[in-house]
Amino acid sequence: MNAIARSPILAPLLALLIVAVVTAVTTPRFLDTGNLSNLALQVSIVAIVAIGSTFVIFTGGIDLSPGSAIALLTMVFAVMIKFGGVPLPIAILLTIALGGVLGALNGALTAYLRIPAFITTLAALSAFRGVAFMFNNGSPVFSVHEALESIFYGTFLSLPLPLYYLIILFAAAWYVLRYTAFGRSIYAVGGNPSAAKLSGLNVQRTQFLAFVIAGLAAGLGAILMAARLNSGSPNYGVGLELSAIAAAVIGGASLAGGRGNIINTCIGALTIVIVQNGLNLNAVPTSVQTIVIGAIIVIAVGIDMWRRELGASLQRLTGFNRAT
Repeated sequence: MNAIARSPILAPLLALLIVAVVTAVTTPRFLDTGNLSNLALQVSIVAIVAIGSTFVIFTGGIDLSPGSAIALLTMVFAVMIKFGGVPLPIAILLTIALGGVLGALNGALTAYLRIPAFITTLAALSAFRGVAFMFNNGSPVFSVHEALESIFYGTFLSLPLPLYYLIILFAAAWYVLRYTAFGRSIYAVGGNPSAAKLSGLNVQRTQFLAFVIAGLAAGLGAILMAARLNSGSPNYGVGLELSAIAAAVIGGASLAGGRGNIINTCIGALTIVIVQNGLNLNAVPTSVQTIVIGAIIVIAVGIDMWRRELGASLQRLTGFNRAT
């Protein structure tokens, strides 16, 4: 029982179970086959973007720009295909690469110019969306490509394709973080940058690459967003950065850096999506949904900050019960 209680996956799973039960009780439509299928598709975008956000958080940084980056990337993607005549496969690769460039911009400003990540990505949040409105006079681009929807809504062996994307990407991220020198340097830099530097690690390069990964994840998220709606829009991705950060934090990633589990981020993403789905089914206004997501982040961070105190209190309580 003690080993189970100390398991890093237990708390996120309990949070997911509680949220799912509460949503199912308050909203009978939650368990409808159509809604569950839509839930599985919706979580794919949040979870993939959350992979990049988690890498940045592990290094002790924060990325507030994925939502705006996705808006910009969907517009670039749509314009390339619709008006530029770029073939779909090439447009996909260029969009993902551009996502990496946007991440590299954030990484260079943060790691090499030593501008705090919060300031860098807050500026990018505004700038990227502003640039997105410069395409097509700020108007969305619809009916981008007839083959796009199959990327998001297609199936293989009766399972939706986004599920395979998630499995592959999370497996790759898990392997990198657990079994490669780069993955170990991510945790080392986030845990103690000074000690990591004294150990011979290139702290700046590690931080830079973490942002590049976040940019690539945003590029993949943009492709899925465009494929889901067969369009590009400067209004896409609003609030997505909060969902990605919340997914990582609910999964146990410490905003102080150096601690967390990438698989738990997927559980956190599913939790966030279920919360949003339940609020949508109950016709809760978008403004209230944003407040709820913010509250979830505060609670999750509070639990992380007070983890030791809560554990000590629980241990004292348990000892008291045993004594009685």
